Amino acid sequence: MPRTRVIPVLACLLALAACSNPSSATDSNPSASASATESATPTASATPTSTAKVQDSLDGITVKGKQLKKPTVTFKTPFVIDKTRVEVLDQGSGYKASADSTVTVHYYGVDGRTGKSFDESYTAGTPATFSLAQVITGFKTGLTGQRAGSRVLIAMPGSDAYDAAGGSSDAGIEVGDTLVFVVDIIDVSVSQPEGKELTPPAGLPTVTGSAADKPTVTIPSSSAPSSMSATVLIEGTGTKVAKGDTITARYVGYSWKTGKLIDDGFATPTTGALADLIPGWQTGLVGKTVGSRVLLVLPPDDGFPQGSNNPPVEAGDTVVYVVDILFTTATAA
Repeated sequence: MPRTRVIPVLACLLALAACSNPSSATDSNPSASASATESATPTASATPTSTAKVQDSLDGITVKGKQLKKPTVTFKTPFVIDKTRVEVLDQGSGYKASADSTVTVHYYGVDGRTGKSFDESYTAGTPATFSLAQVITGFKTGLTGQRAGSRVLIAMPGSDAYDAAGGSSDAGIEVGDTLVFVVDIIDVSVSQPEGKELTPPAGLPTVTGSAADKPTVTIPSSSAPSSMSATVLIEGTGTKVAKGDTITARYVGYSWKTGKLIDDGFATPTTGALADLIPGWQTGLVGKTVGSRVLLVLPPDDGFPQGSNNPPVEAGDTVVYVVDILFTTATAA
């Protein structure tokens, strides 16, 4: 991404919880779901420690409470599920999560053997953000295909949870324990712009290419404008970017002076704090929604006032960016 300092563009990953075991119920990190060290697929299912009947549905679980509020979850213990099963309690209408989407969620986890909560995010009031490509199998299975705005009930056997790690002594989870989660899906990343195509005003650079394609920018023969502009070409329906957010985006950048591509960050989306990027990104992307494609025309003061080595920008040149906003989340303190 084009940063305020003249440095190479570096890809980075969204931060995940570093702890290897679920934490206490007051810890806002989703260690039950977001530990990369425990996401390996086990080689065999562990035998449940209980002799309870193995259930093939979620009918025995009752969930009470409103979305985005800590739920009350009750069931007869010990509860043992045959495989990861999912029930949508409240259907959302937002973007649908794929197997490698990044999501922001509130969650409440209960041990099926004891009926006690071992981890949740509601008390601290801080939702968790993580990639489904780096979570335990049951969470990935349970959230893949679900839409932002949904409340989902997930029950997973130990083989899809912590059996491969030998359980979790810190959280009191034993090998074979079924885990039950209630998850409120707040945000879901997209892989490309999704939304209504808008007609830009006349006189701006021309952008061609579908939402799935790397856009091509044609610079007009007129002189570069003296003021910046931020024009939505495809209007997404996701969360609005806030001033203090960290965004994930793909983009291309062109020189107005030469008409050439000078900054190509399209093939591999990158993530960065908005506050660390060039001024035109900081102001032009605020208020734009996830799923949008945005055309930024940035005079020198909004781009690279002294020029840049990487990307190669001469002092005084106007730069033009097309940015696909794929995800946004509040920057961690």
